[in-house]
Amino acid sequence: MIEKNVLADFCGKVSEPVIDPTAYVHPLAAVIGNVILGKNVMVSPSAAVRGDEGQPLCVDDDANVQDGVVIHALETEMNGEPIEKNLMEVDGKKYAVYVGKRVSLAHQVQIHGPSVVMDDTFVGMKVLVFKSRVGKGCVLEPGAIVMGVTVADGRYVPAGSVIRTQQQADELPVVTEDYPFRTLNKGVVHVNTALAKGYLAAQKG
Repeated sequence: MIEKNVLADFCGKVSEPVIDPTAYVHPLAAVIGNVILGKNVMVSPSAAVRGDEGQPLCVDDDANVQDGVVIHALETEMNGEPIEKNLMEVDGKKYAVYVGKRVSLAHQVQIHGPSVVMDDTFVGMKVLVFKSRVGKGCVLEPGAIVMGVTVADGRYVPAGSVIRTQQQADELPVVTEDYPFRTLNKGVVHVNTALAKGYLAAQKG
């Protein structure tokens, strides 16, 4: 389902999702409102990317949004005025949620804005990211909660961890050569970009 948002005092403009022709949105997924999907993005069944409250939402090139993922955000305007605290800047542009290039959002992940997840990061099953900025090349293991912090590039969050203070975030372990999930994301990205291409080709028949 791909559709426009509706007008409200927190969303004064009707927007239609901007979806690159190489991206694939499964018919049982929902992409609504001010959403940008980049090249080769795969949006799987039951995912919801809903840019009808906080917006814009961006999922950049070669990223994947797997089954049951929710991307949503707190309101970014009220009565036509921006709510700056609910926006995050990436490369000079402001977003409610930005998901970087080659990011994997595994099954049932929730990315709730204001949040940023930068390039080449793997977000494991049932992770919650809220009011946070996650750096490049990170691994968030399944079931982790990351809330109100900045995670530096190249760190990992152990499964089930609750990271709520900046001190906890600063003390997160570094992804080393012998870290078992160091190269996991490359394979996941390969699979999902291939699936996007395959499903698009099958649609065209």
